[in-house]
Amino acid sequence: MSGWGRVLRGNRTLWIVAASAVVCLVAGLLVGRFVLTPEDASADAPDPGLVTAPVEFGELTNDVTLRADVGYADAVDVKIDTSGLSGGAAVVTMAPPAVGTVLNPLSVALEVADRPVIVLPGELPAYRTMKFGASGQDVLQLKQALAGLGFGVGDVKSNLYDQATAEAVGALYAKAGYPVPESEEEGAEDAVAEAEKAVRTANDGVTSAEEALAEAGAGPGRSELLDLDVNVAAAEAGLAEAKKTGEGVQQAEWDLQKARVAREEALAPKNTSAEQAALASAKEDVTAAEKDLEEARQNALPFLPASEVLFLTELPRRVDEVKVKRGAVLTDAAMTISGATIRLTGAAAEADGALIKKGSEATFELTGGDGTEFHAVIAAVAKGEGESSRWTVILEPDPLKPEQIEALKGQNVRVKVPVGKTEGEVLSVPLAAVTAGPGGESRVEVVDSDPREGDEAKTHVVVVETGLAAKGAVEVTPVEGELDKGDLVVIGE
Repeated sequence: MSGWGRVLRGNRTLWIVAASAVVCLVAGLLVGRFVLTPEDASADAPDPGLVTAPVEFGELTNDVTLRADVGYADAVDVKIDTSGLSGGAAVVTMAPPAVGTVLNPLSVALEVADRPVIVLPGELPAYRTMKFGASGQDVLQLKQALAGLGFGVGDVKSNLYDQATAEAVGALYAKAGYPVPESEEEGAEDAVAEAEKAVRTANDGVTSAEEALAEAGAGPGRSELLDLDVNVAAAEAGLAEAKKTGEGVQQAEWDLQKARVAREEALAPKNTSAEQAALASAKEDVTAAEKDLEEARQNALPFLPASEVLFLTELPRRVDEVKVKRGAVLTDAAMTISGATIRLTGAAAEADGALIKKGSEATFELTGGDGTEFHAVIAAVAKGEGESSRWTVILEPDPLKPEQIEALKGQNVRVKVPVGKTEGEVLSVPLAAVTAGPGGESRVEVVDSDPREGDEAKTHVVVVETGLAAKGAVEVTPVEGELDKGDLVVIGE
């Protein structure tokens, strides 16, 4: 053993080469025995089988996927029209709302010169004082806003600022906790009191004139008429006595005639034209006084200065930035506000945008998040203007927690919008499995045996009616033949 060891140690290189040669010889023999040439492999390989897919059973949905930016509604600067402000500078007399404050209808956004700036829903900005007798789209907007908040404004379709509108504005100020603004006409309340007094005086004048007319047109009283009748009777008796004696007949006839004329004059209608004219004049005075009173009352009705109302769309709104402080003179924008709720603004291709409908549901995920899906609703879909073929899609998510809002704000997220959905679970196959028959009918080929048998495999055709297509599959309903979940259908060979 020690001799072989010396031989091996003395010829190590030779033995290594010899061993390698033996290994290569054995490998060559094995390759020659088991490895086939491409031609041999092609000749000996079995025929390929049918390419199949199982029939699925479940709900089928078709989705549109798009990207959307997360943020608040477009920010806008709040400017107050103080051009009509009287009584000094437009000083901010109340601490403005803090950043993050939510402005709702009837909120007081600001207080300028001790007067409120009341928030109301509307698109048109306040540009003039609205008062009794005014009409226009701004008045119509005011009435609709007040009606929507439960204030009675009369005819909500009328654009006229009438008595009911003025009373509603008065109620608005009471709700906000401020007195109605003082009339632009100095002493309006005193003018109403004076006008009311003038109406009372004019009515008293009518009463006096009516009494004078009644008195002037009245006939003799009962006592006076009795005296006149007695005088006539006495004159008649005197005439009869004179005729008996033959003395003083002519005088007696004159006395009788005089008594009769007096009675006729007392009973004759009186001329009351002067009294009637006085009554007509008194009534005209009443009409004029009532007109003056109506004007005085209208001048004293509640009105709405442009500086005391802030019309905003998409309420509620959120204060993003405050640009003034208490004691400052308001000369420019007071604050910047945006929508109070998070919304998603995305863009979709023309073909996808046409499939998305307002009110549809959608889901989105937080970029880099844990895969949690958030639910949203399509709030608006708008086709691109001009040459743009992109559609704008606005989504409103379900209420979010503050920490979720902070995590989502400013992100660009992936949104999935289902645009088609089967009514419950249905049978479906790959689109490639559906072929057209000789009559144009849709059909699938179902495998009855082992699909690996290729051309020898047994199959039969089932005529189907197709439905929703989504994600490479299509809903099928067997019309002729049977089709069940798990059946194998041919999609290629």
